[in-house]
Amino acid sequence: MFPYTYDSIGRISSRKCRLSSRKSRISSRKSRISSRSNRFTGRSFTNIKSTMIKTTQVAADRAHDDTKTVLPAEVARGVYMQNAPSLAALKLMHLMIATAGGRMAEPVRHEIRLSEIRKIDGMNNHSRASLTPLFEELRAVVIREGNPAEDTDRIVVGGLLDHAVLDRKDAISGDTLLSWFFGRMFIEMAEASIHWAIMDRQTIFHLTSKYSVLLFQHISSLTGLKHISSKTFTVPELRAMLGVPEGKIARFANLNRDVVQPAISEISQLSRLILTATPNKIGRTVASVTISWEEKEQRQKQSAKAELNRSKVGRKARRAGTAETTVTVFPGSGSVKDMQPWDRIARDNAPRIDGRHVPDLRKLADTFRKWCSDKSIPLDMRNIEKTFTTWCKSYSAR
Repeated sequence: MFPYTYDSIGRISSRKCRLSSRKSRISSRKSRISSRSNRFTGRSFTNIKSTMIKTTQVAADRAHDDTKTVLPAEVARGVYMQNAPSLAALKLMHLMIATAGGRMAEPVRHEIRLSEIRKIDGMNNHSRASLTPLFEELRAVVIREGNPAEDTDRIVVGGLLDHAVLDRKDAISGDTLLSWFFGRMFIEMAEASIHWAIMDRQTIFHLTSKYSVLLFQHISSLTGLKHISSKTFTVPELRAMLGVPEGKIARFANLNRDVVQPAISEISQLSRLILTATPNKIGRTVASVTISWEEKEQRQKQSAKAELNRSKVGRKARRAGTAETTVTVFPGSGSVKDMQPWDRIARDNAPRIDGRHVPDLRKLADTFRKWCSDKSIPLDMRNIEKTFTTWCKSYSAR
């Protein structure tokens, strides 16, 4: 009747005891391993380093990609940064971290030339005189670990930047070498970091307020997390994250109108993301704000990229939908493949190679841009579509 004999039951029970004991030992080992925590992120990590990807490694792997910046999530989220710098200083900080790349956690001198900074759209008007106060701002940024209000917290205070040198102007080339050492606190944070944000550099350099940059970098550090598409901030947390000074813009209605909504609109116009902000009330008082995000469709991403390549003139009106006319702009870089109407115009009008094959659309686009430059034709010129159509008909890929 019963499926087991007494002997078999005894053997089964003994085996279960051995398995239970083994599971207990494994659980105890896991508990000991997980007790080690990253002191900056508060997240647990194991001793098996082969399973852990560090932020510095991600940055090193992307050293060839000058369109992206890998930022430690601790910096991107601004959790530990006090004295948030200005918009121009934030852009310089992004450039400095991008230049250091995988070596950001090394106590070495990092360098960049002024001529290289001037090649970057959005930073091309800088000089030694304009960069000096920006380095001073970054030198004043404080990184703090721990909450002073919590008696059980250990407080550590340090800085982002140790010191910077803006060298003398070279008498022959007219160029200037800029160099800097990151602060020890930043170096330790970057070395320990296992969470990161991959930022689109062109978007960062085209944002027009520090609130937009701070919000964009914070949300970008969360977009790669599974099953997370929103985050709720208390109003004090939101103010701190956006770097709004204590006592400034005290009423939420003003904060929402002058800071939150403009940042949301600008990020949604120029980045790969669409953001929304939803106030949450307790009674008649706004207690928190939920910021949600979603990835744009391919067509919307192309529109954002096209906007980045357009003149900044009229951008705010286009964002608000009050521009009188829609100006078509030929992309300032890259291929026109899948970018309408340029892809369609090229395929319909450019002569086929050997009568069959569409020419290389990146080479075609680069040749058209050079032709426009030689003739001083702006890429946002009125009727640029007609000009491109006529030009394509006589294009030769040979």
